[in-house]
Amino acid sequence: MPESSPEPTAPPEPVAAAPSSEASAFPVRQDLYDEGYSDDEYQQMLELYEGTLQSIQEGEIVQSKVLRVTESHVILDVGFKSEGAVPVEEFKDPKDISPGEEVEVLLERLEDEEGSMVLSKKKADFMRVWEKIRHAYENDQPVDGTLQKKIKGGVVVDLMGVDAFLPGSQIALRRVPNIDELLGHSYQFKIIKLNKRRRNIVVSRRVILESERADKREHLMKELQVEQVRKGIVKNITDFGAFIDLGGVDGLLHITDMSWGRVSHPSELVELGQELEVKVLDIDWDRERISLGLKQLHAYPWEKVTERYPVGARVQGKVVSITNYGAFVELEPGIEGLVHISEMSWTRSVRHPSKVVSIGETIEAVVLKVDPEEEKISLGIKQTEQDPWMMLPMKYPVGTRISGKVRNLTSFGAFVEIEPGIDGLIHISDMSWTKRVQHPSEIVKKGDSVEVVILNIDPDNKRISLGLKQLQDDPWLSIAETHPVGMELEGQIVRYQEGGIVFDLGNDLEGYVPQSQLPLPVGKSAEQVTQVGQGASLKVLEVDPIHHRIILAATEFLEKPPEPPADVSAETVAAESESPEGVEEAASDDTDALRAETPDEATADVTPADATSDASPEDDVPSDDAEKASE
Repeated sequence: MPESSPEPTAPPEPVAAAPSSEASAFPVRQDLYDEGYSDDEYQQMLELYEGTLQSIQEGEIVQSKVLRVTESHVILDVGFKSEGAVPVEEFKDPKDISPGEEVEVLLERLEDEEGSMVLSKKKADFMRVWEKIRHAYENDQPVDGTLQKKIKGGVVVDLMGVDAFLPGSQIALRRVPNIDELLGHSYQFKIIKLNKRRRNIVVSRRVILESERADKREHLMKELQVEQVRKGIVKNITDFGAFIDLGGVDGLLHITDMSWGRVSHPSELVELGQELEVKVLDIDWDRERISLGLKQLHAYPWEKVTERYPVGARVQGKVVSITNYGAFVELEPGIEGLVHISEMSWTRSVRHPSKVVSIGETIEAVVLKVDPEEEKISLGIKQTEQDPWMMLPMKYPVGTRISGKVRNLTSFGAFVEIEPGIDGLIHISDMSWTKRVQHPSEIVKKGDSVEVVILNIDPDNKRISLGLKQLQDDPWLSIAETHPVGMELEGQIVRYQEGGIVFDLGNDLEGYVPQSQLPLPVGKSAEQVTQVGQGASLKVLEVDPIHHRIILAATEFLEKPPEPPADVSAETVAAESESPEGVEEAASDDTDALRAETPDEATADVTPADATSDASPEDDVPSDDAEKASE
């Protein structure tokens, strides 16, 4: 742009005549002649002064020099009568500006309302690169730029010193989870919108990526095939897998195709920027999806698994998962076995697998079963030790007397600890020879130390039958002698049964009075006339040592007691409430088996059929079938 001299200003009225100044664009002040300068000297001074000024016009880009930097402005000398100031915000790095540095600025106005020049560096930068930007836009050419800072909706890009806007949707082909990681990086962009008046430049990186992807996709479509092994770069990692760049086209390596073993997160096996060899599993060009696999490069681990892990073999593995029913143990990548909770201890009642093992722990186990088709292996921890139940029959022969602690009470018996973790059951029918026990708490209490006799041991079903009454000889042989037929005695009502009453004769001995041998008023029942605890005069009708029973006749009821006792003592109720939930259910099978082992005389209950008043005592005695039915 040709230089032009600044417009001359109106000269002040001279006080006195002055020499001619036609050769100068600036009039000479009259008072300068008072200094005693000649005309030639004045002319030289004017020429020197004019040399310090530039011929500038509004709208031009001028070269300036930094004089100083304040907190808000950069003061510049553009070679004119006054200095100019530019806001520090228009400089990308205000801290790097130093006095003496040359800067190009746009002269917007020579003077504003305050008489200062209006300068702009930002507009000067824009005008310098505008032609290049316009040319690139019109010819659809890419331009280089650097991502500067993140703003609402996108990123500011430095395009040859000018700020351009990069929308968030135009940064990449897919949504970028963390834009901050891209700041400071340089890329190529396409200018998609241009407005000089508003100085608005919008660029896109996605347009270039799509074009590159289309070219590479076309190339890959010709050579990429299923089952092909190719190298790729890990481009992105998600919770469900990793995206692998195969050279312009991304493929998905799903987490289930990373390893034959257990993978909690893809980051355990791959990392961003890592180069991998992967196998092409599937290609869908219509949906632009490529499925990749990493584990398929290795042999299927369940092949010949029975040869590597035969039944009975001892193996070591790491606990990788714990559930309510067991623990999964990794034997090798892709091969896991289950240790069921029932296979963790011979004697302990394991409530949860975490009580025995923990995640990450290396344990030893025995292979119990292998199913290659279902990809299942059953393991056992307790099998690494000898089963203590197999030694019990030899250690405790039938008839052995041992001591143990009562661990628990149920309605059908008491569990006594023989060894740590091994309990035996005393059935209520094996607690007393003479007393008909209604609840174990009548004989023993939880925590008691008792002596018992081994009646039977079943190692296969893990059952031990114990006896308490077997510590003593059967007293029924002598009872027949001490209670002869016709003997008169007294007793107290213990309980009512269908068809009669049971009386306590003392010394844990009970007798039974049939309905026909009760002195009851006509039309009255025993419950209406008598009460529990009431005494009566009795007479022995029969003593049966084989079936352990005494048949009596009541001749007279004694006076009723003031307050009848409860049928079941408070201790019995408390003991039943103490028994843990599920014990009766868990031991139901034991009960059936033990009752089958118990002699009939120990479990039978005397319940005679109705008889007439003149029936003989023999007619009142019930049969075994009737006893069992009543029981």
